[in-house]
Amino acid sequence: MISAEQNELMTRVGPGTPAGTLLRNYWQPIALVDEFQGERPVLARTLLGENFVLFKDKDGNYGLLDRHCPHRGADLAYGRLEEGGLRCVFHGWLFDVTGQCLETPAEPPGSRMCEHIRQRAYPVVERSGILFAWLGAGEPSAFPHFDCFTAPDAYTFAFKGYWDCNWLQALEVGIDPAHASFLHRYFEDEDTAAGYGKQFRGKPLDSDLPISKLLREHDQPEISVARTDYGMRLVTLRRIDERQTHGRSTHLVFPQTFVIPMNAEMTITQWHVPVDDAGCYWYSIFTSFTTPVDKKTMREQRLKTYPAPDYKPIHNRANGWGFNAAEQRESTYTGMGFDINIHDQFACESPGRIADRTKENLGSSDKGIVLYRRLLMDAIRKTSLGEKTLMMLDPAQAAALTGPPAIDGIGPTGRWDDYREEADAARRRRAPWSEKAA
Repeated sequence: MISAEQNELMTRVGPGTPAGTLLRNYWQPIALVDEFQGERPVLARTLLGENFVLFKDKDGNYGLLDRHCPHRGADLAYGRLEEGGLRCVFHGWLFDVTGQCLETPAEPPGSRMCEHIRQRAYPVVERSGILFAWLGAGEPSAFPHFDCFTAPDAYTFAFKGYWDCNWLQALEVGIDPAHASFLHRYFEDEDTAAGYGKQFRGKPLDSDLPISKLLREHDQPEISVARTDYGMRLVTLRRIDERQTHGRSTHLVFPQTFVIPMNAEMTITQWHVPVDDAGCYWYSIFTSFTTPVDKKTMREQRLKTYPAPDYKPIHNRANGWGFNAAEQRESTYTGMGFDINIHDQFACESPGRIADRTKENLGSSDKGIVLYRRLLMDAIRKTSLGEKTLMMLDPAQAAALTGPPAIDGIGPTGRWDDYREEADAARRRRAPWSEKAA
């Protein structure tokens, strides 16, 4: 049972909060590279309850600064992008991507005031179509050599969407394998050939059976969880018969990322990133092991539900997440359309912006959530003591972390773990970009 105090401890992320301090020790997605395609590459951003301005200077360098000018507090998100950096429109102070003030033009000739002015700046790096920011103190961690970061650009696609709820309930839906048989249940199965870019609308490895059929007909999965050096692994088995078992291996990468199979050829690496205590964005990298990603199709599919520029969903609590009673009777379990992101959004938003976990009654299928909360509480405690936590990596440690193998496939009953390892090895041998490619 989670107490009200524990719930507060895990969910609040503002400056100085225990969970917020922990999350600042990790790279946080802050924007899609696609968001810089317009004429003015300057974005206002709120992350972990703090306000920033993110910009790209004329030399192509990214800068992330505290949003309010250190002179009189004007909003730098409305600044002028000029040679050298971003200029505040209130008095013309100019800042480069490091936060150094280059000019204070209203000061008397010969003034050296600007040399002593520095706006707080934060490291920003680009990885696979996402810009990551480091808000913590000390040296940033190295990025693990996971598939989503090592695959070439042509084999990855990045997108995001906003959910009107706390980051923790958004994350927890991804480590709850049992819900897929209900929340994402369809009464009819699509032609799997038409399922490109759609989760649970294709087919698993080594099978022509639609994943939707397997989930619908086998709704009491066997779930096991295990701690790993990156977080935890979940294996979900649905026994078809004495010969065959459908399995999914998914992963929680501490502190707020999961890696899941999208279909037989693609995985999803997804972060749940707090805007503040009551809202978050999910950022996803889709990684293909076979052919280059059809980015145009993937983007168009998702923009229909999460349109730019703010990527907020067309369905939300204000319009009942698009609920349709006739559809619920005839075609989907939820009556909320065929986009599983909306299904998950409903499940995460409907308990309230910060779920009251004191009223939960968890079952055996929630073992992933139970283990994750233990990992989170332990990491919060260690952070308060100044100790390192999971996935705070030096370059050597990062290079040793590969994969992780997110597999959805049908293997022999009784030896699915062996099948998982064999299937992952075979997929890597076939992947044009993999180091193990033949």
